[in-house]
Amino acid sequence: MQFDSLDDISTFCRDLPDGDGRMAEAATLRQQNLTKPPGSLGRLEELAIWLARWQRRERPQLDRVTIAVFAGNHGVAARGVSAYPSDVTAQMLANFNAGGAAINQIARISGAELRAVPLALDRPTRDFTVAAAMDAAEFLEAVDTGYRTVPKDCDLLAVGEMGIANTTIAATLCAALLGGGAERWAGRGTGVDDAGLVRKRAAIDAALDHHRGILHDPLEVAAALGGRELAAIAGAVLAARHHRIPVLLDGFVATAAILPLARLQSGVTDHCRAGHVSAEAAHRALLQELGLEPLLDLNMRLGEASGAGVAILLLRAAAACHSGMATFSEAGVSGADK
Repeated sequence: MQFDSLDDISTFCRDLPDGDGRMAEAATLRQQNLTKPPGSLGRLEELAIWLARWQRRERPQLDRVTIAVFAGNHGVAARGVSAYPSDVTAQMLANFNAGGAAINQIARISGAELRAVPLALDRPTRDFTVAAAMDAAEFLEAVDTGYRTVPKDCDLLAVGEMGIANTTIAATLCAALLGGGAERWAGRGTGVDDAGLVRKRAAIDAALDHHRGILHDPLEVAAALGGRELAAIAGAVLAARHHRIPVLLDGFVATAAILPLARLQSGVTDHCRAGHVSAEAAHRALLQELGLEPLLDLNMRLGEASGAGVAILLLRAAAACHSGMATFSEAGVSGADK
């Protein structure tokens, strides 16, 4: 699949495959007959049924799990909106490739393949306070990269990012598409001090003012106010939907990356779950706006798909109980009195 225009994405989003309701019903029936009181495994039961719906299997499997981490750089970083310099993006990508980052350890213990994808790190997006961060061609190139990153036979996809200044980007997308301005959405990100937070909020409000003429169009907003790694996450989420692959979202930035899709067409992100809620205060508000209930709340704020990666272990527990437990009849255990 290749998107040649923003309209191509809009058209694609209007005709997406749904999950398999019959398999969800079969999985629900199985849950009701396993050797446990109904509902006693809580959200693990719901997660198993969600996996069954999107994998189109009564007994979902997690044989091939992919974690995709996309990395990009941002022109607005020059305005002092982050506690770290932009060089850190490439340095951390090298750390991913060397196996030295948190996500490497999490991918290993969760049994997932890690794909770390750089997006023109030597060519930051433009400073969106004075120009569009990306033109349509640059945005579509990043979306296509994300789309092509997803294996068609993947059982589960987790998405995350790496990019200095990208909490500024995420906050700007939220302010543009949900309202409230920088005051509502901008937090300390990597740990900026008070002066850095003032600069961050000023940059966001300046960007909103500069681009006020396009705020009605979610895809134009995603290009003009977004970043390459966020566009790639959106592309990966669209590929996953096309192939009916369930998705775990990481933190604030990864969730903000799907916001333009959610505003473009309702239901586009129904195959997604929030792996966790991060310590970035705006993430919880964004999840509420999208109707997503996080699986974990561990006060994490690292990014790089670390929260979504940990949540893979929950899904493995859900799938193992769903498929491996005996039914009452198989175990010779008496069910509840009717």
